[in-house]
Amino acid sequence: MGNRYLLAGAAALVAHLPHAHIEEEFTYRGMCDASAAAALDAHHFVVANDERNQLKVYTRGTADPVHIVDLAPFLGTKPDKESDLEGAATIGSRIYWISSHGRNSKGKEQTRRYRFFATDALRRAPWLTPAGQPYSGMLDDLINAPQLAKYKLAEAASRNPELEGAFNIEGLAATPQGELLVGMRNPAPHGKALVVQMVNPDEVISGKKARFGMVFELDLGGRAVRSMELVGLAYMIVAGPTGNDGDFAIYRWSGDPAEQPLELSHVKFDTTRPEALFAIPGTHMVQVLSDDGGKHCKEIPEEQQAFRSIVVRL
Repeated sequence: MGNRYLLAGAAALVAHLPHAHIEEEFTYRGMCDASAAAALDAHHFVVANDERNQLKVYTRGTADPVHIVDLAPFLGTKPDKESDLEGAATIGSRIYWISSHGRNSKGKEQTRRYRFFATDALRRAPWLTPAGQPYSGMLDDLINAPQLAKYKLAEAASRNPELEGAFNIEGLAATPQGELLVGMRNPAPHGKALVVQMVNPDEVISGKKARFGMVFELDLGGRAVRSMELVGLAYMIVAGPTGNDGDFAIYRWSGDPAEQPLELSHVKFDTTRPEALFAIPGTHMVQVLSDDGGKHCKEIPEEQQAFRSIVVRL
């Protein structure tokens, strides 16, 4: 792959980074734990929740969801058992989704957290329909990939996901070639964010094993990947701590292995905990969603639960 990631003009774009500014803030209802999202069009977007196997469709600027997609039958899980959905990436009209593939907060293995799947976007309600079949072998494929052997992922996957050196996927991004980049919250070798190229996403949702290409170690100021998205000529990355404590920032990366990401200025998240980022079609803006969950969230009726949204102009 190599410099195929470096589109014409991308290096110059990154070398002359514009300032990024927060344009608007809004609060949406229906969940606290917004963990992955994708645009459906310029006015609608879909959000996954790491606490339920549902996708909720929102109209931008309207607090309540306009449609709910129940994924439990498709994913083969019980309605009240989550798969910890953490990343989304759009290629054409298809949206790929990935779960954490890590253990739960108590360090217990739950095979329902091993899911990679896709939905096809529609122009109107029900907005989304499942595509292919869900795949549960991604963790084994990563563990067995020769180029990842030095990271000892089998050992990492046996640990509580927020401990140092554990395993936890949180980011997914499309590439210009129709492949995917898988971004890790953990492990973060030598303080670098780990990103892995998946070369055959369409084959995977047909039941074939995942194949991987290049492996990147990105300098995000000691942070790891919490979300990532291909936006125009470069990747936007939400960077945050591997555990619960630490700060967040947005970076822009050309995709060239020889270049490191650069932090965007003038974007301060304060109390928000950004977990999802996606481009708003037809604009120079991205939308960032905050995971506002916690122990208190489950005590609130679902229709009253809320998460914050920030629109950032690049």
